[in-house]
Amino acid sequence: MYLTIPNLLTLLRILVVPVFAIAVWYGQLVLACSLFAAAGLTDMLDGFVARRFNQFSPLGAFLDPMADKLLMATAFVLLCMPSQHLRLTIPAWVVILAITRDVIISLFAFLASSNYDPSRFTPSLLGKITTGTEIVVIFLTLLGNALAPVKWLDCFFPWSFYLVAALVIASGLHYFARASGAPRAS
Repeated sequence: MYLTIPNLLTLLRILVVPVFAIAVWYGQLVLACSLFAAAGLTDMLDGFVARRFNQFSPLGAFLDPMADKLLMATAFVLLCMPSQHLRLTIPAWVVILAITRDVIISLFAFLASSNYDPSRFTPSLLGKITTGTEIVVIFLTLLGNALAPVKWLDCFFPWSFYLVAALVIASGLHYFARASGAPRAS
């Protein structure tokens, strides 16, 4: 069954990405912040519905992480580019680390098996913490740009980038160690 509610929510999240990107590009930062938050809510909702009503599917197992990566990569790239609309940006080195980690993990997962099974590549707790931290930093960057300058938000940014970078590196190494460890039971 492909047209499940979780899959429709995931497709909606994918369709939001270009609208989100256009909003950031043209300085509609309140809209961009709202779209990013809505995408996050649909991500939580599709997972809840899939678990609660047993609506798991191979398509959903593939599309859900791809939708997340598409939104995150788009947000990272747009928020690191110099723009007249952005007072706060994410440093390019943080973006490069985060996207490189995701690409390497995705490639490794794809190449690790000729018969790709997304359930074999479930995220670890450290990976979830990393993604959650990235989402918070992206959301607060959007919010900080959408609002007038807020002192506590401006103080948050310098150290948050080092935290994201440390988590990206740690979770990437953890994933690699976990994936190259002892063979899994079938």
